[in-house]
Amino acid sequence: MKTPRLAALAIVVTSVGVMTSAQVQPPDVNAYYQLGPDSLAHDGVPKGEIRAPFVLPSHAYEGTQHTYWVYVPAQYDRSVPASLMIFQDGQAFKDMEGGLRAPNVLDNLIYRREIPVMIAVFINPGRTPEQPEPTPRNWGDRDTNRPTEYNSLDDRYARVIVDELMPVLYEEYNISKDPERHGIGGASSGAIAAFTVAWHRPDHFRKVLSIVGSFVNLGNRGGDTYADIVRKSEKKPIRVFLQDGRNDNRGAGRAGGSYDQRRDWFFQNVRLMQALTEKGYDVNYAWGMNTHGQRMGGPILPEMMRWLWRDHPVSTDPNDMVERSFNEPRR
Repeated sequence: MKTPRLAALAIVVTSVGVMTSAQVQPPDVNAYYQLGPDSLAHDGVPKGEIRAPFVLPSHAYEGTQHTYWVYVPAQYDRSVPASLMIFQDGQAFKDMEGGLRAPNVLDNLIYRREIPVMIAVFINPGRTPEQPEPTPRNWGDRDTNRPTEYNSLDDRYARVIVDELMPVLYEEYNISKDPERHGIGGASSGAIAAFTVAWHRPDHFRKVLSIVGSFVNLGNRGGDTYADIVRKSEKKPIRVFLQDGRNDNRGAGRAGGSYDQRRDWFFQNVRLMQALTEKGYDVNYAWGMNTHGQRMGGPILPEMMRWLWRDHPVSTDPNDMVERSFNEPRR
C-alpha cells in the first residue's frame, strides 16, 4: 500500500513572480469536517443528566483509580432494563465544547428512537491519587496510566471494565445483562482499548466504536498484530465500526525519520478492517482525509452509533402511535 503524501512544490511560478516552497501552504485536510445537527443541542429535546464524578479504585492496576461520569437519559425508567455504552477518555467524549459532544448525540438519537434508551459511562484512564486528572487538552499519555492500560493487548483493562466497573453500574442502575446490548468505544488509544475489552470479554461487550484507533506498535506493545490475531482466532460475536483518515500518523514519527509500517495508523486500520471482513465479522468503516484526532470521527459519531445499534427492537404496527412519536421522558 502506498503512503499518501501531501504534494509540496519547490517553486511555484505565477504571473507576478516566483513563490518558494516556504510560502506554499498545504491544504487543511480537516477543513471540511464540521459537527452536524445531531451533535448539537436543540430546544425541545429532553436532556440527559450527567452524574458524578465518581472514583473507582482499581485492583487490576494496584494503586490507581479511575474517574468516571454516568449519563442517564431523560427517558430512563428504573423498571425497564436499559442498554449500555462506555466511552474511554471520558473527559473528551463528554466535553460539550469539544469535537465529540456525545451527550448531545445521545439526547438527539434516543429522543428520535434511532438508538435504544441507554446508560452511558465516560471513564478516564487510571491514575494514582498524586497524578493529574486527564483533561480535553491533556489526555494523560505522559502523566497517567493511559499508555499501559489502553495500548496493551492483555486482559487487565478488560478486568477494570467488566470486574470493577460493571458491578457498580448494575447495583445503581437497571442495565440489561445481555451482551448484545452493551457497547464500548473510544478514540486513538481509547479505541484499541475498547476493542481489547470486547475481544477478551465478548460475553459482556459486543459492539465496538473506534475513532482513529491506535492499532499500531506503541511502546512495543504489539497493537499492530491485531489483524494477524483476528485471522488466526475463532470468530467472536462482536460488531465493529472503524474510522480513520489518510492523513493520520503515517509511521514516520513526529520528528520525521524512516517509515515504520507498524506505526502507520491508517495502514493498520485498513489492515484490521480487511482481517475482520475476511473472517466474516459484522464490520463497517469510514476512511476520510483527517489527521489524528476527532475531526471526522466527531461529525460521524451519530452515524456510527446508529449503525452499531441498528437492530434495537422496533414496532412495525401502523397503529402503534407510541412507536411513531418522539421518545418522551418518563413522567
